[in-house]
Amino acid sequence: MIGQSLQKALKSHVVNWVKDTFAAEHTLSLEAYDLILLDIGLPKRSGLDYLTQLRASNHMVPVLIITARDSVEDRVKGLDCGADDYLLKPFAIEELEARIRALTRRKSERTNPLISYGDATLNPASYTLSYRGVTERLSSKAFNIMQTLLENPGVIYSRSQLEEKIYGWDEELESNAVEVHIHTIRRKFGTEIILNVRGVGYTFPKVKANA
Repeated sequence: MIGQSLQKALKSHVVNWVKDTFAAEHTLSLEAYDLILLDIGLPKRSGLDYLTQLRASNHMVPVLIITARDSVEDRVKGLDCGADDYLLKPFAIEELEARIRALTRRKSERTNPLISYGDATLNPASYTLSYRGVTERLSSKAFNIMQTLLENPGVIYSRSQLEEKIYGWDEELESNAVEVHIHTIRRKFGTEIILNVRGVGYTFPKVKANA
């Protein structure tokens, strides 16, 4: 019930929900994630055992433990196993969102992840895009679209490929969502920032080499 509710509540993020640590282990081997929300009391293997193994493998993705265990000993054990933060049930979704922002901001600050190409620069710490003298904050889905295009200039992505970048597995697809986000980006920065290849998809234009 909690997992399902959280997936619906965290609409500003792309969320994938798995129900045991072995599924989490497999999922993390396939994709990169900004944050793990981890319950302790899980079937097959405890969350703390999984966290200990995760840190032993030098995986440094931020982990926020969510649990009903409220003793000081439990909290200390979770932090000692490698958790970055600890949130007790029941909690307000606003507090969870604030902790998520804090953890992802700290991760961004540590990795200095500015993504630049040509006239464009993305800042994951502030979710801002700078392009030809204009700087604006983007929604999470618009940011994911720009990150995908900017990291691979000249590569053409179809609508379905971009949908995979902005939606979680069980998240309901919104009709024309990709087009709506691209329209918003173009309205802020001009039509040249994203090129539409008719019948194929969208791309960030490669910088032409000087003759």
